[in-house]
Parts: sequence; structure tokens; C-alpha cells
Amino acid sequence: MPAKDVYHDAVKNALIKDGWVITADPYLIRYKDVDLFADLAAEKPIAAERQGKKIVVEVKSFLSPSPMRDFELALGQYILYRNLIQLTAPEYALYLAIKESSYQNFFLRDSIQDLIRIDSIKLLVVNTMQEEILQWID
Repeated sequence: MPAKDVYHDAVKNALIKDGWVITADPYLIRYKDVDLFADLAAEKPIAAERQGKKIVVEVKSFLSPSPMRDFELALGQYILYRNLIQLTAPEYALYLAIKESSYQNFFLRDSIQDLIRIDSIKLLVVNTMQEEILQWID
């Protein structure tokens, strides 16, 4: 199993504060001869007559000297996980969780916004100090 990201617990706590129930930590993605681990799976219960929303969250810290390299790795991992989740558990939506400063300093760049749009990347922006979800970006 891979090591937890630096902000793993902050993201997990932010989800719990927002009313999510953590159902897996980590979440096993198993397809044929492939076993991979996303960071978290969660469900948000809604009224009994409607099915609750289910998500898988991959946490990324963007701490290296090159945020573009971090983005390259995160984007590839996100697309791989999203495709495998569509094959194995299509009721789940995949989100890339990032801290607020990474969003402000890197993800708002025009070029990155274009790539996020092209690849339909769902983002979860978190204040890691306050352990609060600031924004869901679909």
C-alpha cells in the first residue's frame, strides 16, 4: 500500500466535517490483473428516498520544486484511476483533492484551466489548516 499524502488526514477530516462518511481509507481499485489504491472513498447520505452521492478522492500535495511535474504525475494518475473506476464502480465520481494555495498559485493558470476542462478533472479544494472544504469544481 502506498504512503499517505501529507494532507491526507486534513482532507479526510474536511470531508467528515462536511457530512461525508468515509467508507474506505484507502480505496482499492481492482480490475482484472490490476490493484491500485486511491486515498479515500466516501458517501454523503441524502434523504432515504434518494440514493446518496459516492466519491473517491485522490489527495495531492504539490510540494516538489516543479508544480508542472507534480501536475503531470497527478493528471496521469487521475485519468488512470477515473477510467478504472468507470469500469469497476461507475457509481463513484473521482475528485483530485488539493490545498487552497496550490489551487490559487497553479490551478488557476489559464493553461492549467484549459487542461482541466479538456480532461474533465473534478477538483476538491481544501483549506488544510482549518480542515474545511472550500470548493467543489466539477
